[in-house]
Amino acid sequence: MSSTHPHTPQSDGQPEHDPAPGPRSSRRTVLRAGAALTGLGLAGITPGAQASQSQNTVQAAAGSGYLVGRGVVDATGEIAEVGMMGYGRVDQQAQGLHTRLRARAFVFADQETRQRVLLVVVDTAMIFESVHQAVLSRLGEKYGDLYTHRNVMLTATHTHCGPGGSSHHLLYDLTTLGFHKKTFEAMTDGIVEAATRAHEDAAPSELTLTHGELTGTSANRSREAFERNPSDLRGHFPDGIDPQSTLLRIERDGQAVGAVNWFAVHGTSMSGDNKLISADNKGYAAYHWEREVEGADYLDGTTPDFVSAFAQTNAGDMSPNLDLKPPTTPADFGHTRECGLRQYKAAAGQLDQRGTKMSGGVDSRLVYIDLSDVTVEPEFTGDGKQHKTAKPAIGASMAAGSLEDGPAFPGFEEGENPLWDKISDSIIYEASPELREAQAPKGIVAPVGEMNRIYPWVQEQVPVQLVRIGQLYLIGVPGEVTVCAGLRLRRTVAEAVGAEVKDVLVAGYANSYFHYLTTPDEYDSQQYEGGSTLFGRWQLPAIQQTAAQLARAMRDGKDLPLGPVAPDISGKTISLQPPIVLDAPPLSHEFGDVLTAPRANYRAGERVTVVFAGAHPGNVLHRGGTYLRVEARKDGEWRTVADDGDWSTAFRWERYGVAASKVTVTWDIPEGTASGEYRITYEGDAKPVAGDPKAISGTSSGFTVSG
Repeated sequence: MSSTHPHTPQSDGQPEHDPAPGPRSSRRTVLRAGAALTGLGLAGITPGAQASQSQNTVQAAAGSGYLVGRGVVDATGEIAEVGMMGYGRVDQQAQGLHTRLRARAFVFADQETRQRVLLVVVDTAMIFESVHQAVLSRLGEKYGDLYTHRNVMLTATHTHCGPGGSSHHLLYDLTTLGFHKKTFEAMTDGIVEAATRAHEDAAPSELTLTHGELTGTSANRSREAFERNPSDLRGHFPDGIDPQSTLLRIERDGQAVGAVNWFAVHGTSMSGDNKLISADNKGYAAYHWEREVEGADYLDGTTPDFVSAFAQTNAGDMSPNLDLKPPTTPADFGHTRECGLRQYKAAAGQLDQRGTKMSGGVDSRLVYIDLSDVTVEPEFTGDGKQHKTAKPAIGASMAAGSLEDGPAFPGFEEGENPLWDKISDSIIYEASPELREAQAPKGIVAPVGEMNRIYPWVQEQVPVQLVRIGQLYLIGVPGEVTVCAGLRLRRTVAEAVGAEVKDVLVAGYANSYFHYLTTPDEYDSQQYEGGSTLFGRWQLPAIQQTAAQLARAMRDGKDLPLGPVAPDISGKTISLQPPIVLDAPPLSHEFGDVLTAPRANYRAGERVTVVFAGAHPGNVLHRGGTYLRVEARKDGEWRTVADDGDWSTAFRWERYGVAASKVTVTWDIPEGTASGEYRITYEGDAKPVAGDPKAISGTSSGFTVSG
């Protein structure tokens, strides 16, 4: 398999891409010809073979029973002075932007039954119930009962370097100084707009499902817990990882116009020391395929000709850090790109596989369960006895964090924590034998279920979903599922519906968030994942029981009651983030002034750095736009060749004095960049003492680039 991206990283580990010559309006056209040939070469399809394949596929598509729509929209929230979500670190406050976060939506409809599902893959850490509720409400306003709880699946890629503050539950807002309305609205707006584009894009399409294997990209970060599982689970994963790479290919008139890939690996390639907003490895994989290979222009306001999403599955114990050591910055930029490229190459390499031409219906089911009070029948407990889940509780090992990807609070360890174990055994469990039966051997740090009585800390009524697209089944689980827990769920559903296990996937991080899901044997080890399985030892059997109910109902064509839907707690949010009061330029300067100018000459492979007198980027988020442009002079005009969504650029913000801001824009000049004259421009918004922010801008002097 040949690489489509021969460029080498810069000295700090940040890779780049070819700049796209020409104005923004024609950038896609300029890139299309060469990029398309490159992409075909990587996928193993020559242009001639593609033409032959196209004719055959057109004939097959004539009888296709699917309508498929695609959409991709910017969903980036605040990029400065907001706590980042994922590592749980108070000190990880955003200071700029490396790659934008996007929502990618797909509508799959059965033309015969008119059943449809909406799948959205979002570059974010988690989908919280707050976002789920807001999106469903807005879709209801636009489309009535066409898109509902039942047939809408929102999933997160699980980047740990996006802005936080989008939850209505307190636990997730502790490190972000509370709820951030701007970030919440940016995410929900992006999701709804992507869904709208997918709805409007729906057209007759053919679907093909393929499976491959991807190794050397993930490692089991909780091997001690994994080894406790029975042999029928461990034997399915001889290397302790889930290597399955699944691709759902979307074709029109014999041409691939979209793809959704599922592969299990955490979004922790970027480190907890990084302060730039980043879509991490899965975001890079999608960006690379859409922009660097297929030539998409995200700023033109339309759906690209090709939309790709890299979705999560049972990634709970799957780390991208193969040495099982937390990454460091700036080396993490290179690691992120490499992990993303591996996922892209595995997915693109499946384009020319024959695969399974999808047929059959589109269907969906969703129920809410009160996970704090589920009676689990012996069929699923494994010991022949009935058991119950319990009120959620945080274990000491959860406070430790994942030591392989990024520790959380000092003083806590994965596994045994003697002090907390003793407190639980001698006090908490003595007071509540029922809690002991469900939660032991967890050493409880915070009984958040009891704390919920005073203020909503975590969600207890959670959604579990099952979606069918032809032969593919997706089990929507609102959390982080280990590979063995995922296999149990997959086998349960496969048996009920008569599918192959490989065609049944866990869609993790879906619709809401309840932390982790481990097998009972893994739970007993009380590693980070077990300590984060909030509802106790019988949580997986409870979800397994629910998944079986969904599968049987789908198989038999029966509906299920929605159940105890999570309450709307939007009126209880707390926000402690100080507002932006005023922007002022540095002394003796105006907004947009260049404080550090570029050199006169550069060569490809070097970094251009320009510092501007700027303003706080939180005034206006520029969602769907850009804070910066790299422009090339051609035919007497300046044309954009890169913006703040591109891998080669970075936007860094820092406070300068009391109200002033310095904005540093960098551009790592890709190998192969055309020789010529270039410049950097900055676009921002400054807040006066009274009134709305005013647009400001700055432009550097020109500089030459030679190959």
